[in-house]
Order: sequence, then structure tokens, then C-alpha cells
Amino acid sequence: MNSPLSPAPLDRPESPDPLAGSTRDFLTRPEPDLAAKAVAFSRWHDARIGFGGFPYAKRLTGAPTPRAALRLLDGSLQEGLNFSSQDYLGLASHPAVKAAACAAVGCYGVHSAGSSALAGEMDLAGPVAAGLGELLRMPHVTLFPTGWAAGYGVVRGLVRETDHVVIDLLAHNCLMEGALAATRKVVPFLHLDVAHARQKLAGIREREPQAGILLVTESLFSMDADTPRIAAFQDLADEFGARLLVDVAHDLGCLGETGGGQLERQGCLGRVDLVIGSFSKTFASNGGFVGCRDRAVHDYLRYFAPPNTFSNALGPVQLAVVAETLRIVRAEEGGVRRTALLRAVHALRGGLVAHGVKVLGAAAPIVPTYIGSAAAGRRAVKLCGERGVLVNLVEFPAVARNASRFRLQVMATHTPEECEMAARVVAGALEEAQAAEAPGEPSAA
Repeated sequence: MNSPLSPAPLDRPESPDPLAGSTRDFLTRPEPDLAAKAVAFSRWHDARIGFGGFPYAKRLTGAPTPRAALRLLDGSLQEGLNFSSQDYLGLASHPAVKAAACAAVGCYGVHSAGSSALAGEMDLAGPVAAGLGELLRMPHVTLFPTGWAAGYGVVRGLVRETDHVVIDLLAHNCLMEGALAATRKVVPFLHLDVAHARQKLAGIREREPQAGILLVTESLFSMDADTPRIAAFQDLADEFGARLLVDVAHDLGCLGETGGGQLERQGCLGRVDLVIGSFSKTFASNGGFVGCRDRAVHDYLRYFAPPNTFSNALGPVQLAVVAETLRIVRAEEGGVRRTALLRAVHALRGGLVAHGVKVLGAAAPIVPTYIGSAAAGRRAVKLCGERGVLVNLVEFPAVARNASRFRLQVMATHTPEECEMAARVVAGALEEAQAAEAPGEPSAA
């Protein structure tokens, strides 16, 4: 029997419409029982799963190769061409990478057993940091247990409540969360807009000439496959006495003549104040890093970035995998794989455009394919899975309302023929899904 203080049992009315609503509906619900929003979400979640082809929380049944099988939450299996995994140079199954992982287990075991602020960082970390520093032309690199931890950690570690964070409106969640945890003085600027960022910086300097300022952007934005003018943002930071932070998670290693990504393409290697990135896109491992030009900042982050002090360091398998993939990225083979990746990207983008599909951004391992309503996206992702093309659906609130899209993720090991086949399937699914939208059908956000 419930006590007078126990939450009342929550009724479960009839199942919600799986083509309506979004996760934002369940984020803030002012109710006395903390579980109420979870119960409401669970009902909607179950309805989405029951509709079929639910595109989230899928499980790989094998390696993330160009052809794969995914287990959905309803237990069904989708098999086919895999454009839902992040392995841009196709190194996750590379024989040398797998051999390096096995050798590390034999030498070090499987666990770091401590934070990097104490005794958890292994000597494998030294060559990894040095190799990254050479690729970035930055003398100091700090390693983190995940890419998210690197983004959150550098912002939270450097920024205090009196400081300002001037940040691109579409910057990654880890950067936004780090900023909001560090200060109330978070100032977004319009996406890629140098003039708007200048306006924000000038206003801060006029009001608070002594305030610290962190200016934040990304080298390749994953939802739109677009990139800022990095040198212009560094010039802004220099002009207003700020520090520039650039997230290179999606292009380091897989773009640029030597793998230096957009920083290399724009002549900015070694010029940016702070660079963060993730190993999970190109380097076949969890983990992240912060590169900087100042040894003092490097030393400071080791102790003041919370994930470095309060999380275990990267394990031996992760470090060995990153070391080997970094070697490949910087070798001749890396250039060959980058060429193959761009060939596949152009085949996919070209095939989609030829079938009348709107493709966003520029050539990159991410190919954002515009859909529109979430209802059309939910129908289309189901059809793609049924027809043997595995894709990721992005919908509100990850993107704007009625701006849903597929985020197709290309690998160097995809062939142009596979990309052209996928383009035909995706185009057909989108056409059928959009035709199924009844006039006046309510938006699913």
C-alpha cells in the first residue's frame, strides 16, 4: 500500500500517434513525480517502436563495415548497405589495427585502472599525443576518455562564472553543456556568421573589458556538412583578446592532403588557440583530445578539466588502436583511403541529386539529406531499412522543426556502385514517404 507521500500510480491512456510529437515534449514536465515524464515518454517510445523501423538505439551484430546488420529495439533485424556507422576511413576492421589491439591486451591487460590526474595514463599515451600534435602542428595534446568529455572538459576547465562563451548556435552538445555548466554568460551567434560573432565580442569588450572570452566553433558541422572561415574566427579572437576553440571531430584524419582536415585545407594548422576532437569518427576508438599551443594550458587541463580528474583514462586497447590508425592516417595508405572516401562521397551526393533529392553542405563523410517533416522522415527511414539501406534519421530537437534529414555516413570502403544503389533506394523511400503525407496532416515537429 502506498504511503501518503508515495507518488500516485500513473495511468497509461491509449497509445500516442507514432508520427507525431518529439523528445522535446518530455524534456520539461513540471510534475511532482520525477518519473512522470519518463512514463509519458515510455508510452510514446513504445508507440514509435510499434510503428516499425524505429531508428534509434540500434545494435550492430558485427563490425561496422559497408554491409552490416542492425538489431532494432523490437527485436527485428535490418541488413544491408550501412550508412549509419562512423568509420570514415574504414579502419575499424583493418588487420593491422586489430593486431595492435590484441598486442596491447597481451602487454597491458584491458583496463587503465585510474584517472590521468593520478596513475591511470599508460605510456602508450605519449606516442599518441605526440603523433596528434605533429598532425595538428600543436606542441601540446591532452587525452580524454571520450570526445564528449574533451569538449565538455576544456570548456568547463577553462571558463569561470565571470567569463563569457561566444558560441556558434549549432555547436555540439558537449560544448554547449560545458559552457552552461561553467557560466551563465553564454552568448550564441548565428551559424557560421563572422559578423554576428564580431558584434557579440565587441559588445562584451565594451561592457566588460577585463572579462575572459572563449570563442567556439567547429571545423565541420555534422548536421549540415558546412564549415566556417576558421582564419576569420581566429582573427576575431586575436582582435578582441579571446581564445578560439575549434572542434575537428568530423574531418581530422579523413579530409585534407595529409589528413589535417579543414584546418589544413584553410591553412590554419598550428594557428588556432585550442583544438578538440574525437577518435570515434576516423580513428576507430572511443576517446578524445585537446590540442593547444601553450604548455601552461595543457598542464592546467590535466587537473582542472573534470573528466580528466574524475574519469578513468583511456585503456590500453583504445590507445593502441588510436596509435595504429594515426600511423595509417599519416602514411601513404591514409592518402589512398581519403581519395577513396571522397570518391564514394561524390558518388552518393551525385546519385541523390540526380534523383531530385536535396543534399546539404559540401563533400564530406557526412551527407545530410533533407526531408522536411518528421512524419515523412519516420516513414522514409522505415522504408530504407526494409529495402536494405541502413541510415540515421535526425529530427527535432536535434535540428529545427520540420527540417528532418538523413545523416548518411560514408566510409572509404564503400564502393561508388554501392553509393549509387543507396541513392536510388533513399530517393525512392523519400518520394513514397512524402507522397503518403495527407493534406493537413499534423506536423510531427
